[in-house]
Amino acid sequence: MKNFNSDTSRRDFIKKAALGAGMLGLSAMGMSAKSYGRIMGSNDRVQVGIIGFSNRFRDSLVPSFMNHAKDLNFEFVAVSDIWNRRRDEAEAYIKQKTDQSIRKYRNNDELYAAGNIDAVIISTADFQHALMAAEAVRNGKDVYVEKPMAETLEDAKILLKAVQDTGKILQVGSQRRSASNYIAANDYIKSGKFGDINMVEMTWNVNQPGRWRLPKLVSEIRKEDTDWDRFLMNRPKVAWDPRKYLEFRLFWPYSSGIWGQWMAHQIDTVHWFSDLNHPRSIVANGGIYTWKDGRENPDTVTAVMDYGPKDDSTKGFQVIYSSRFTNSAGGIKELYYSNAGMLNLDTNQVSAEGGLSEKSAAEMGMKANLLTPFTLDNATKIETSANTGGDPMTSLHMRNWMDCVRSRKTPNATVQAGYNHSVANIMARTAMETGKRVTFDDVKQEVITS
Repeated sequence: MKNFNSDTSRRDFIKKAALGAGMLGLSAMGMSAKSYGRIMGSNDRVQVGIIGFSNRFRDSLVPSFMNHAKDLNFEFVAVSDIWNRRRDEAEAYIKQKTDQSIRKYRNNDELYAAGNIDAVIISTADFQHALMAAEAVRNGKDVYVEKPMAETLEDAKILLKAVQDTGKILQVGSQRRSASNYIAANDYIKSGKFGDINMVEMTWNVNQPGRWRLPKLVSEIRKEDTDWDRFLMNRPKVAWDPRKYLEFRLFWPYSSGIWGQWMAHQIDTVHWFSDLNHPRSIVANGGIYTWKDGRENPDTVTAVMDYGPKDDSTKGFQVIYSSRFTNSAGGIKELYYSNAGMLNLDTNQVSAEGGLSEKSAAEMGMKANLLTPFTLDNATKIETSANTGGDPMTSLHMRNWMDCVRSRKTPNATVQAGYNHSVANIMARTAMETGKRVTFDDVKQEVITS
């Protein structure tokens, strides 16, 4: 089993983080890092830096940000990207959208050294999220970071501690946390009216050979136009590979693929609705069954998870998660079951479907157990196409982060929520790779496959 976080990497990271905190001059002001946080007035403009000008940033995060920027007095003022092409694209795009010019930096060290930003939005390669977000909060910035929050437990721990130490605002891009239908579902389940969850079925299916592929860009990027060593961060130093740079979601250890990209969203609702932080155990399987294009992460996966209190095996429920790139039948589904019926977060319907009928109950001397049907608030429901760019859900999630930056309130998707979905992703991937049942205790021992 391989741990990508060497002592040298950890020392280098801590050293840089300490330097960042020093630049803030917190000690000189007689303030601890945790107590520091600028309470902004309504006339104070919040200046935001872009870290990683990705397709996700352009297509979804910028529109979501711009929906609220004028109202809340936020603006983009800088971009940090190690690829010169992306820096130039960010400059042109923000100029087009806002008629404002932004500063360009080759990397985050330059960005933080220059100062004059209050917050950052991070949309980089999956494996970079946790360490870049930890670096940001240690440099005194509030953060919106895309999911998955982390791909290894060691990286997740670094970010969790950094946020706890600094008290900075950090929102993880788990957009369901800000959607009205999911908020209504959580309230309904917590009310007790649904009954105990006994099973959850989740799918995310598309038929997209081009999903996460960027062949045109792969043919155009040159090593000399970017910084490959800086890209690799704490991953093993390997030869330049434009596919791993641009199509990172297809390759471990740069991404866990489906587990981190898609399951992370859906499994987060399980943690939220149940108040359970992680599965008790997972068994999983997966493979590359159709799109044999050199990828390393599966195009098809299935996991069966056991949730419940660690010290009481008589309580709990099962979650079945499956996803494929090879056939879109079934689309995106999130179905919660109790003995009394079903909560369908695809249709936002609560129904008595499958509940304990009067006839079946009477045969055992029991009473019928059937939910009263109704429709959840579906104002932020999105189409089940797996293309979530610019959707109302992300817009509301961005709004929540921006509000919290001003008010210093806790955001909807906290660093702890991000840590929890990361643990589930890591357990699922480890179970798939090892072919063994993986428990939470296994992951705590940092069972990370090479």
